[in-house]
Amino acid sequence: MKKFLIVLALSAGPYSAKAQTAQVTQLVLNIQKLAQLREILAELKAGYDILFTGYTTIKNISEGNFKLHDAFLSALLKVSPAVKNYARVKDILAYQLAISREYRQTRAQLAASGVLTQTETAYIEKVYSRLAGSCLANLEALEEVLTDQKLRASDAERLQRIDLIYQQLTDQLTFLRHFNSNALLLTAQRKNELQQTSTLQELLNLQH
Repeated sequence: MKKFLIVLALSAGPYSAKAQTAQVTQLVLNIQKLAQLREILAELKAGYDILFTGYTTIKNISEGNFKLHDAFLSALLKVSPAVKNYARVKDILAYQLAISREYRQTRAQLAASGVLTQTETAYIEKVYSRLAGSCLANLEALEEVLTDQKLRASDAERLQRIDLIYQQLTDQLTFLRHFNSNALLLTAQRKNELQQTSTLQELLNLQH
């Protein structure tokens, strides 16, 4: 019996040792996998923290940029004193008054001359009407540039528009003076022709 137990113990020993070794190995593997899992989770958390921080930063920057952009756009709706006091503004108003005064005076002179045909008078009225419309458009454009909340533009852009309006009025005034000069010259020539015809007629009457 004793020999049987010894033989049984000897025969079971290697299998028991192998079983224990396998358990230890599995335990070691499980520990390693656990460590790896912890590292993966740590990396995931770090990535999430970076992502969240980045999102928050971008969100803050975006909101800040929006506020700055909104403030910038609001500022563009306001007219600065530098624009309102720009010298060209006074020049534009002076030119506008000159155009209005000169075309009214010449128009009255042409009408009083009595030497223009109906077609010629209609053509002159058409020219003056178009000129008045252009001047009105320029004044409306100037008002838009100089009035708060009407135009979104920087000071440089507003000054550029004022310069453009000034140039247009300069051209209109130059055209008006040239047109008036030619129209008055035409009436003067007509009056001279009529005077010569009248004088000649008087001379002929005297001869008879």
